[in-house]
Amino acid sequence: MTILQTILEHKETLIPELLANKPKFDVQPKVRPSLYDVLRKSDTLQVISEMKRASPSKGLIAEGTNPVEQATKYERAGAACISVLTEEKYFKGSFQDLADIANHVDIPLLNKDFIIHEVQIDYAKAAGASVILLIVAALSDKQLKAFYQYATALGLDVLVEVHNEEELDRALAIKPKIIGVNNRDLKTFQMDLAQTEKLAEKINAHEEIAFISESGIWNAEDANRVANVGARGVLVGESLMRSGNVEEALQSLQVSLPFFVKDVK
Repeated sequence: MTILQTILEHKETLIPELLANKPKFDVQPKVRPSLYDVLRKSDTLQVISEMKRASPSKGLIAEGTNPVEQATKYERAGAACISVLTEEKYFKGSFQDLADIANHVDIPLLNKDFIIHEVQIDYAKAAGASVILLIVAALSDKQLKAFYQYATALGLDVLVEVHNEEELDRALAIKPKIIGVNNRDLKTFQMDLAQTEKLAEKINAHEEIAFISESGIWNAEDANRVANVGARGVLVGESLMRSGNVEEALQSLQVSLPFFVKDVK
């Protein structure tokens, strides 16, 4: 069984409890910028900075990190968006982390989780998210379309994540506004930035899509590599969580976009 399958099977066991309890978080209503607009209108590579305590492949990364302090550092350093892992068993996150961060920052907030049911989208919204993640590898075509429509009807941006060309074709069928190419194979958890390069041309044929590269971005060289094939943003977790200087590390990734054309909309 792959790591992804293991996580998804665990998620299935949690859905009944979520359905039995309405989400209740003390979150102050806040209008956040659209992540899509931020990606489309910037002439530098935008950084989605992740609050990440652990992962199945790396184990504990920053177990004792205060999520609000980390998120505040990200916002001050110029992050375009903060990604908050809410998966508890394997990533040591929680919806409470998301809610706490939501009350202290004003930029877009991505709920990073393994969504397999609409109730998780309800919880994401209630905890202050303005963006959710849909992983194509985890969903049927019917689920992908239904969850995308459900989330957008709630006013959420949706980051649709793919790993290969077959998944990209499935993603394009629902006409998403934001596509993320995960450089990590979710079956083996091996990483390769070539994944972004392989899929870039097909994504770039759809000019309305803002495309980001996820995982494996450590320095300006990596950032330039994905920017040079059309990525408008990167999702970065581990390297920022381990950094001794978040501001310096984050700003080193904000390289110029070589093919930037100002979005006049």
